[in-house]
Amino acid sequence: MTSDAPAPCHARESATEEPPLPGRQSPAPASRNALIGLAGQQNSGKSTIFNMLTGARQHVANYPGVTVDKKTGTFSVDGRRITLVDLPGTYSLAPFSLEERVARSFLIEERPDVVANVIDTTSLRRSLNLTLQLMEMGFPMVIALNMIDVARRRGIAVDAAALAARLGIPVVETVGRKGRGKKELRETLGQAALSAKLSAGVVDYPGLDEFLQPIESLLAAQGDDSLPVPRAWLARKLLEGDAEAERVVRRNGLDADAILTRARDGAAAFRQRHQVSVADYLLRRRNEAAGEIAEACTLRKPQAATSISERIDRIVLNRFLAPFFLLAVVYAIYDLSIIRGYELTTITWPFLAAFRNLAVDLLPAAGFLHDPLATSLGLWMVDSANALLNYVPIFLILFALIAALEDSGYLARIAFMMDRVLHRFGLHGQSTLPFILAGVFAGGCAVPGVMATKGIPDTRARMATILTVPFMNCLAKVPLYTLLLNAFFPDNKPLMMFFIATMTVIAALLVAKLLTGTVLSGVETAPFVMQLPDYHLPTLTGMLRRSVERTWLYIKKVGTIVVAVSVIIFALLQFPGLGEERNATYEQKAESALSTFRKAVEGNPHVEGLSDERLVALLNYFTAYKSARLNASGQEANAAVEETFKTRDPDFYPFVARTSDKTLRQAQGALKKLDGERKLLRREMKEERIVDSFLGTIGRGMEPVTRYAGFDWKINVALLSSFAARESSVATLGVLFQEGADEQQSLERRMDAEVSSAGRTALMATAVIIFFSLYPPCLATTIMVRVQTGSYRWMLFSILFPTALGLVAASTVYTVGDLLGASGIGAMTGYYATIATLLVVVGLAVPAWRAWTGGRPLAQGGHS
Repeated sequence: MTSDAPAPCHARESATEEPPLPGRQSPAPASRNALIGLAGQQNSGKSTIFNMLTGARQHVANYPGVTVDKKTGTFSVDGRRITLVDLPGTYSLAPFSLEERVARSFLIEERPDVVANVIDTTSLRRSLNLTLQLMEMGFPMVIALNMIDVARRRGIAVDAAALAARLGIPVVETVGRKGRGKKELRETLGQAALSAKLSAGVVDYPGLDEFLQPIESLLAAQGDDSLPVPRAWLARKLLEGDAEAERVVRRNGLDADAILTRARDGAAAFRQRHQVSVADYLLRRRNEAAGEIAEACTLRKPQAATSISERIDRIVLNRFLAPFFLLAVVYAIYDLSIIRGYELTTITWPFLAAFRNLAVDLLPAAGFLHDPLATSLGLWMVDSANALLNYVPIFLILFALIAALEDSGYLARIAFMMDRVLHRFGLHGQSTLPFILAGVFAGGCAVPGVMATKGIPDTRARMATILTVPFMNCLAKVPLYTLLLNAFFPDNKPLMMFFIATMTVIAALLVAKLLTGTVLSGVETAPFVMQLPDYHLPTLTGMLRRSVERTWLYIKKVGTIVVAVSVIIFALLQFPGLGEERNATYEQKAESALSTFRKAVEGNPHVEGLSDERLVALLNYFTAYKSARLNASGQEANAAVEETFKTRDPDFYPFVARTSDKTLRQAQGALKKLDGERKLLRREMKEERIVDSFLGTIGRGMEPVTRYAGFDWKINVALLSSFAARESSVATLGVLFQEGADEQQSLERRMDAEVSSAGRTALMATAVIIFFSLYPPCLATTIMVRVQTGSYRWMLFSILFPTALGLVAASTVYTVGDLLGASGIGAMTGYYATIATLLVVVGLAVPAWRAWTGGRPLAQGGHS
């Protein structure tokens, strides 16, 4: 910068106030409810202040059009209801990240009566940068000087009165985790809302006034009533070239062309004169003012002694020990949430099963072979919802552990350690946890993996993580892998499992790089600003509160999205249904089964005179009873089931109750046999219906394309049906490969025999494994992609792109392998070597300076 740049910065004691903005009253009536925005930087303790003020009176939703949590709570001051909105944690109000834009949009559009700014006392200078920006927006403000206990332990004491005098706004000392300062902060916020005293900027910008004045004059000429923000703030933002400020001008009926032209000319003239952009100049001035104010208001300086956090980091972030700590923490999260959480589903599943049984009772009764459409569709939707709700125990544990990582400060360190590697592929350090949960260790689940992406601050990296998390080896993929390895690779199973376990990670990294350089290149990204906060002991109430909030938000969203998606899948699998001839065949089999039953119980007084309609009702009763007994655990639960069914239909109860009556036992045996034959017929009809369904027709129609990957229509149908649930792929293959089933041959032997007889080898199995590893996410994960992205477009992309990618990869391997006469294991080795080489080229060939910085600032925080 040249010598004629503006003079050094100093803070002013006061500033000229502008008229109150439209929509604000000064002072506000005491009876009017107040809206308060809670703003603060990340790791400032803002969430603990929010919980301290609102207690249990909270509501979590999303800001319109985005997936950023909108947390709202209420409390009362002197009988006046205060609504508190917890804004996303942000280091500034510059519109670089999604969180910054959401916070600033709320302030501009909602115009809260007061802004409560939470400041980390241990990092006063850094925190004041946001404070000064908030003050320039002209809101009534209150500062919560938080974590004063931590500051005092470090030998830091901030003079709250001096700070209030310098800034001209009230300052309240707080310790959010311990509830200290709660009463004082509530009262101060209430008084600020009543007085509506506007804050004013305290930073001088000498040398800028001559460029601001013409813009302010144009804005003033069109009236203050048209502006939702102070003229001076808007003029500065226009000089910066702020896109949101330009939209404010255009939205409010101003002479946009004249104003924006003047702003651009002024910005160019300022840069030419001072050799610095307006944005950089404003940032430097605020930083200098923050340093001056912090210096003047800090009574004691930090002690030279090494802090506890620094001592911990010397071990936890040690270049040799850090990977072991990271693996231990990640494995603990995986074990507690996925493994132990899944064990808890044995407790919750009976409740979901009971809900399904209730739905069965409420819906029209099932027929002997056919169900009413309302029953079939209703139970399908219930089963789809239950498949997702079954993950609730996992989510409760997962979100509690993530909250513990956030509060402790270790989550930021995970991101810091991994970002240097993952950033090369367009990902973020915090992408590590979602990948682990989804199945970097085989046996994860993509649903909690996608849910765990919520905390990734970089939108582009977050989107890339969401779209690549399903590549991991979730537990539901394991059965198909096991089947194919046992059938086609009995001598190479360890090597094949190594390939499968690692090639999915390689594929995820390469695809992330591809997506961020193409379809995601236009998605916003944020500078990598990583603060390493001090370590804190998480509070149990904070962990539980956030766990319940996030899980409840998931449940509500599932209820709205699952309906639409499940209906579509139901239609594809059920229609057009069986033809008249096949229906007639099954009707004949049903009549034969009923006739056999009638002969078996002929002369039995317990079933004599029982009509076909009553017999079907008895079978439904019998099925419901067995289901209830299966889900009951313990003597009391079993007794309750007996009492319930005895009350439901006293005439049918003897057919399920224990008895010594020989004729009744004969009737029970015949009924049990008939129930088994009925289930077999219904299962056969269902399987045939799938084959002839729209989905099955699609599978047959795909053969001209999929034959290049070695897939026939049976493989196609199995892969398509697994979209509903990965586990169903093996079940569908078991249905379609029937030759040898009557001889009780295993599915592995049946598949091997039929594939070999068709002239295909293990090469086809290799192609299936490659395709399945890249295949689109299951229905549950697809719904979570919709929830996390807020877009059906991205949900469809998550289906179509991996399908095309997997088909291209599988077809290439199969076709090239077939031409070269390669074996299945040889083709897999060649594929693995190719993608591993590509990974090295893409990742490690990046220049060292770009890999370490990439235009992203290094981590920052209270210690290095």
